[in-house]
Amino acid sequence: MKVAVVQFKASTNKEVNLKKILLYISKTASKNATLCAFPEFMMFYTNSSQTSKQLANLAETINGNFVRSISKAAKENKIQVVGSFYEKSRTKDRVYDTAFVIDKSGKVISTYRKIHLYDALGFRESDKMKSGSKISKPVKTSIGKIGMMICYDLRFPEMSRSLAAAGSEVLVAPSAWVKGKMKEEHWITINKTRAIENGCYVIAPDQVGNIYCGRSLVVDPYGKILLDMKKKQGISFVNIDLSLVKQTRKILPLLKNRRTDVYPTLKA
Repeated sequence: MKVAVVQFKASTNKEVNLKKILLYISKTASKNATLCAFPEFMMFYTNSSQTSKQLANLAETINGNFVRSISKAAKENKIQVVGSFYEKSRTKDRVYDTAFVIDKSGKVISTYRKIHLYDALGFRESDKMKSGSKISKPVKTSIGKIGMMICYDLRFPEMSRSLAAAGSEVLVAPSAWVKGKMKEEHWITINKTRAIENGCYVIAPDQVGNIYCGRSLVVDPYGKILLDMKKKQGISFVNIDLSLVKQTRKILPLLKNRRTDVYPTLKA
């Protein structure tokens, strides 16, 4: 199955970004991609001067114009779309960082609110965001069962393992990975590790420009990097073969060989 990965530099203007996103969807469909994956914060770039109140005022619901427009484009182009947006919450001046999966009919078939907020390395997402409270179940798509994560979630192996144990064949992690010392090395190592330890594909579209490092990746179940977009803005394509997931999990049965009967007995 042909997957399109979009790497771009989002502006602070969500209308401008939406126009680009809709164009990317059309272009990927014209190249016969079955799914188009976008990075985290595709809705707009939030700079440090933007207040939590300003961000909350710009956020939308899942039924708002942003996601509704993308759903319409998915239906018109008969393509599945994975993306993210700032979702309104009931907590004053806080938003959810929410990922979504849209099918070819334009229906939102899954949403996931980022659980692990990036309160690390000098950043505090919790000053503007509210964390999600549950991992979303894997959802069936034409490229296999997708497990959703977002950016910083990749640093927590418990989450990807839970998704793999629940049936995920592909982990998709829309990201906006901040530049910094050793950050690209961490990004590449973590994505490869999540793929290897779970015997699954990892698709990680990333933001580029502003404070983000780019390097959108697709890694196969044995840890081979199939795509590295470096600093390029635009679209790249990669083929996903689910038989490789089955083959890898057969010869390297990490999920099967786990000792879940023993692990819980260890106490701090």
